[in-house]
Amino acid sequence: MFKKILIANRGEIAVRVIRACRELGIKTAAVYSEADRTSLHIRLADEAYSIGPAQSSQSYLDKEKIILLAKEIEADAIHPGYGFLSENPEFIKMLEDEKITFIGPSSKSAAMMGNKIAARNLMRENGIPIVPGTLKPVSSEKEGKKSAEEIGYPVILKAGGGGGGKGMKKVFSEKDFLPAFESASREALSAFGNPEIYIEKFFVSPKHIEVQVIADKHGNYAHLFERECSAQRRYQKIIEEAPSSSVDGKTRTKITEAAVFAAKACLYYNAGTIEFLMDKDKKFYFLEMNTRIQVEHPVTEMITGIDLVKEQISIAAGNRLSFAQDDLKINGHAIECRICAEDFLNNFLPSAGEIYYYREPSGKDIRVDSGFNLHSIISINYDSLIAKQICHAPDRGNAIKKTAAALSEFLVAGVITNIPFLVSILNHNLFTSGSYDINFIEKHISELNEQAAADSGENLDEVAALFAAVMKSGSVPKNKIKTPKNNRWSDLIYE
Repeated sequence: MFKKILIANRGEIAVRVIRACRELGIKTAAVYSEADRTSLHIRLADEAYSIGPAQSSQSYLDKEKIILLAKEIEADAIHPGYGFLSENPEFIKMLEDEKITFIGPSSKSAAMMGNKIAARNLMRENGIPIVPGTLKPVSSEKEGKKSAEEIGYPVILKAGGGGGGKGMKKVFSEKDFLPAFESASREALSAFGNPEIYIEKFFVSPKHIEVQVIADKHGNYAHLFERECSAQRRYQKIIEEAPSSSVDGKTRTKITEAAVFAAKACLYYNAGTIEFLMDKDKKFYFLEMNTRIQVEHPVTEMITGIDLVKEQISIAAGNRLSFAQDDLKINGHAIECRICAEDFLNNFLPSAGEIYYYREPSGKDIRVDSGFNLHSIISINYDSLIAKQICHAPDRGNAIKKTAAALSEFLVAGVITNIPFLVSILNHNLFTSGSYDINFIEKHISELNEQAAADSGENLDEVAALFAAVMKSGSVPKNKIKTPKNNRWSDLIYE
């Protein structure tokens, strides 16, 4: 096993990896930018090193700087978390050349699945159903229009070099194609350094289902069932659950077998996720593979009892999977909510500031993965995720109730959070019935916002009392705090 692991990430995933390493008896080295000096991960790691300014390009995305540091501190391995360099084949190849273990797949596998067009072709060649669309980059508007007409509107334009909602544009008619094509190309170039665009059929009301897969370097493969990820806003997941209430036993067998076959097709090892779209007839189509740990991995851990991060580390060290496929069973239901610093009543504008009060929920089968705590500073330089709340119960109905109850205890003062908005989703009849699809939030955004605003007002008395206590303690200058306005219960307004 490794002696020291450098964690090339920040926030809650860095904390998650640190805790797994601690249980395994492995020393950890954290890295941080100037904007993350107050973050929790640098307090918990055995060692912490500043790697530059807030700009990701000069800190968390600086491949050479991170590798040089790993060599200087004699780290055996690097865990990339998710985002940043986690799916960068060039970075992985550099580590392979330096004989530093990358806790993830090989550079070849990452390259095969990192290019979305190449991945679509690989899946098609291996008999895995893909969303109808182009199998090569679209080189011009004229070619794109022709392809879109052949596929049939509506279509969706996607970046060939990456995912996460960047470079994605829906097109419902020919007249809308040119501006969408130009915009998607610009976004793709900015986000991934690659302007290539491909086109897929746009399904109006699909489900987003993903399958967690894992494999070791000895050829052992397994799946850990599926996750429901259809609660999205602008292609960003907000609430995830496992298993999916829309996947029956027959479909589960088919989709998990397809996922394992997809992992084998690219000679994959370590943890990965195969993402699918599923229509109302339960036909599913390959979307992409994420060659890393996912934000939503805790729901899978809760229903299977497998620690995916510890398993990742063990596999990278050359060990076999600690379990066989037949050992795994679905135990109950789990729901994850992403607690984000954003203003749901102001078009989800990111919120920044110092956390002056922080309270997490607790209780049986309630887990919180957080990257921040009291006095941490939330920066606008990165993703707005503060923490993830994960709840487990014997069945979905009770999991929803437990999740909503736990959210009512979760309080972050100093920034605006989306907690009331999450509660409004959980209480909506489409969510409770399990009949929601990936367009659910966008279609009902006004209704959800209205309910969230009304519910948040119920917490004003508690927040007012907290403000009074903070001001009395003298820990915050009085002229830095105003009374919350517009019933924004987790809001401190700065002058």
